[in-house]
Formats: sequence, structure tokens, C-alpha cells
Amino acid sequence: QVELVESGGGLVQAGGSLRLSCSSSGRTFNPYTVAWFRQALGKEREFVASVRYSGITVYADSVKGRFTISRDNAKDTVYLQMNSLKLDDTAVYYCAATRIPTAVSDYHYEDWGQGTQVTVSS
Repeated sequence: QVELVESGGGLVQAGGSLRLSCSSSGRTFNPYTVAWFRQALGKEREFVASVRYSGITVYADSVKGRFTISRDNAKDTVYLQMNSLKLDDTAVYYCAATRIPTAVSDYHYEDWGQGTQVTVSS
């Protein structure tokens, strides 16, 4: 099991930027696929973006062109750069890892962090 720790959340105005980080504590998450999911209050958890060990990325339509996911395999860290933030981006953001390279459903992700709150204000 991989322990994941998220950081970088906070309060930001609409149009602003934040960068989230996800690091493994203990066992490496290489060569797993790592993704970011988010869950807004009263809504279901949704896929945001994923990055394979090779660097191939997948994005939800709602964040394409605004968010960038990347990973530093040497540092066992995955980043989510969020630009042009909108009110609808307000949620708890979770990172998760899976052995299935193409997985976008949270059902396939075995290891999860505790989440970090992102709040976008007007």
C-alpha cells in the first residue's frame, strides 16, 4: 500500500492559481498511475487528471487548458498546477494511485490521500 500526502490547497480568488502536490510517504508510487480527483460539497467525487509513469496525461473536459498535471519520478511527487480557477473548482482535492495505467474511475484506484481543500472565491 502506498501512503499519499497532498499539500498546497487554500483560498484563492477566481482567476487565480494554485499548485497542489502529492507525495508518497514510505513506499514509492512508481510506476503507478497517479491521479487527482475532487469532491465538492454535496456532489460525487469526480476525476480531474491523471499521469502515467511514462508522463502520458489525461484530463477531464472541465479542466482542459487550465490545469496541468505532472510528475517527478525521482522525487516521488505529482503536481497539479491549476490556473484560471473558477468558483466551480471549489472542492476537496484527492490524489490517488493505481496499477491500471488507463484508469479514470475512482473504483480502480487503490491508494488515496486525505485530501486538501481548495476554495475559490469571487
